[in-house]
Amino acid sequence: MTATLHAPIAPGTDISAAFRTAYENRYTWEPGFGGYQGTCVWEQGERRVEGRFRVGADLKASVEGIEDEAVHKAVASQLWEVAIHRVRRPFDQTHAGNTFTAGDTDAVGTEVIVGGKGQGDRYRIKDDVVTMVHRHIHGSVVTIFTTEVLDTGAGYLSHTYTSQYSDPASGSLRGGRSSFTDTFIPLPGGGPWVLAERVVVSEPDGAVAEEGSIEERQSFRFEDLAPLS
Repeated sequence: MTATLHAPIAPGTDISAAFRTAYENRYTWEPGFGGYQGTCVWEQGERRVEGRFRVGADLKASVEGIEDEAVHKAVASQLWEVAIHRVRRPFDQTHAGNTFTAGDTDAVGTEVIVGGKGQGDRYRIKDDVVTMVHRHIHGSVVTIFTTEVLDTGAGYLSHTYTSQYSDPASGSLRGGRSSFTDTFIPLPGGGPWVLAERVVVSEPDGAVAEEGSIEERQSFRFEDLAPLS
């Protein structure tokens, strides 16, 4: 990666070019990728559930062999989230109608204040990486901090990050914070990078935590990976 933010950018500066560079530095799949398949394993405590999955050329995921509805939904959700973030969309299409202005710079990165259609959203960028996302989605605000990334040589993938939902009006937290650790590998034959394991640690929200609840840890593993012919 070629870093472009070596010094703080003055607040109020148009930061569109730097934000575009970070956006385009994310790893995405090449158009025409035909999808892949493999074995999926879900673990939580002593429980272990195994099934099969398939992500088609349309990037829709299907899971078979898992009868527990909640686990089935959780595995399919992880595959969908990964696939949707690998779709390559032009910057001008995704952010049409938005403006980007620099805010302050801290250890996380330089703040990107969104105006226009996406007003209220914010990001932070550092060394061509989007290190913080603060977006309004479906009546909630989600704030994501990325702490470690994997450089694939063709863009970066987030390795460790946290996610927290909050109320857009009051700012009060909705649920506890979730911490993610993702491991990616390339498909056999030099194929695109796909998720091999995701570990999710969910903290209880404040009210539940007072009752003595503990963190919840789930592991999703994707094995025997192979591209679809």
